[in-house]
Amino acid sequence: MTEGNFVDYVKLHLFSGNGGKGSVHLHREKYIDKGGPDGGDGGRGGHIVLRANSNLWTLFHLKMKRHVKAGHGAHGGSSRSTGADGEDMYIDVPLGTVVRDTETEEILYELTENGQEIIIAEGGKGGRGNWHFKSSTNQTPRYAQPGIPGCQVDVTLELKVLADVGLVGFPNAGKSTLLSVLTAAKPKIADYEFTTLKPNLGIVKYRDFRTFVMADIPGIIEGAAEGKGIGHRFLRHIERNSTLLFLIPADADDIVKQYYILLDELRRYNPEMLDKQRFIAVSKSDMLDDELKEEISAEIDEGIGLPFLFISSVAQQGLTELKDKLWAMLQ
Repeated sequence: MTEGNFVDYVKLHLFSGNGGKGSVHLHREKYIDKGGPDGGDGGRGGHIVLRANSNLWTLFHLKMKRHVKAGHGAHGGSSRSTGADGEDMYIDVPLGTVVRDTETEEILYELTENGQEIIIAEGGKGGRGNWHFKSSTNQTPRYAQPGIPGCQVDVTLELKVLADVGLVGFPNAGKSTLLSVLTAAKPKIADYEFTTLKPNLGIVKYRDFRTFVMADIPGIIEGAAEGKGIGHRFLRHIERNSTLLFLIPADADDIVKQYYILLDELRRYNPEMLDKQRFIAVSKSDMLDDELKEEISAEIDEGIGLPFLFISSVAQQGLTELKDKLWAMLQ
């Protein structure tokens, strides 16, 4: 998937179908002059249904289709025949999609299971035909119910990436490089900040044909939770990761300080982030000698107290151990 094809936020205007009118019909056939009312009911208007689809990874297919209309119900006919229901419209979305009311921003639904279906806009009910209204005092009613109009719903779809491990780090920390080495993903990599503008997903192959999913989230900067930079737009993608891998480059001015800045941004965005499992990988460590590694190890032990590992994506150092550690945490 190319970076430009990753769309994780769309606004949709939905119009469900109108119900069909009930029929006003009096039965007539040879030898039966006054057969009485036999007008059928109108058909139901079409629903608009959201359906979770595990084969989708993005909302890109909805980018150019902002208005969705369902079919109208057909009118009732003679001989009590009911009009056909309007055609339902199905909108497939990836797992992890959150549905919000565009006006109030209230969360209406979350779709997390493959095949899960939610009627987001109900079609109008069909009107009843005149045969429903006959009585001993009104044997030939010449009226029927009109169909109920469909509804208009404005919703915002947000995608929260479903991944096992989320990569957290400052811009240019080496997240994309690590993802490209551990998985078959091909994220954009360059030597400047904010190379990654959209989340990237990759499947990490582990022993005995086991796999887990890793997500590279655009770099977080200080103040991201308040809306600075671009990282704040993608903090929601970390919410559903069970394990957070903090990637801090070995050439950082202060590794402990960087970790706590990242952690604070996550806390300010959503305090529940701190309940997730955390692991630290010191990237670009092929430039370190044993003495520097001992010095950094002491800093992390004393200042953070989390498990950590020295890795180098370029030199392929520590990557097998990293997969072992992540797999153990996921289990």
